[in-house]
Amino acid sequence: MFDTMVLTKAVAGLCTALLFLLVGKWVADEVYMPYGAAPEAYVIDLGEDAAAEDEGPVEEIDVMALYAEADASAGEGLWRNCRACHSLEEGRNGTGPYLYGVVGREIDVVAGFNYSGALEQLGEIWTVETLNHFLENPRAAAPGTTMGYAGMRSLQDRLNLIAYLETQGG
Repeated sequence: MFDTMVLTKAVAGLCTALLFLLVGKWVADEVYMPYGAAPEAYVIDLGEDAAAEDEGPVEEIDVMALYAEADASAGEGLWRNCRACHSLEEGRNGTGPYLYGVVGREIDVVAGFNYSGALEQLGEIWTVETLNHFLENPRAAAPGTTMGYAGMRSLQDRLNLIAYLETQGG
């Protein structure tokens, strides 16, 4: 009663139905789901005074005072985010340059690594402040960099990581 032709037709019918379902969903998404920002129904004018009050004074953070309390052992755990592209072995570059002795080293000087040239705007030396600024958001700190890392939001995590890197040949 069931032979391979009947079974093949049944499977083909299911695959065709699935294909129609997926194509229909894609067409419906294109037609009914607009891309971009939704239009504003109405705008409430808060004035310039309200915007200035919300921002308030910006606090200056003493990075070096916080760095004095950084925990290098906690930074070792954060290193796993970096080791996919970087190495701590001197002279061994990966997707990114090796980071052995990076704290206090000149920027853009690792032999055998082709830099994009975007890091030159950060300064001449990888200081704690420079590394902290760069690790927060690499693409904002050095526009045009080829580093694909999105950044590390936590200030304490960044300082812990820098403290760990300083123990590695710094």
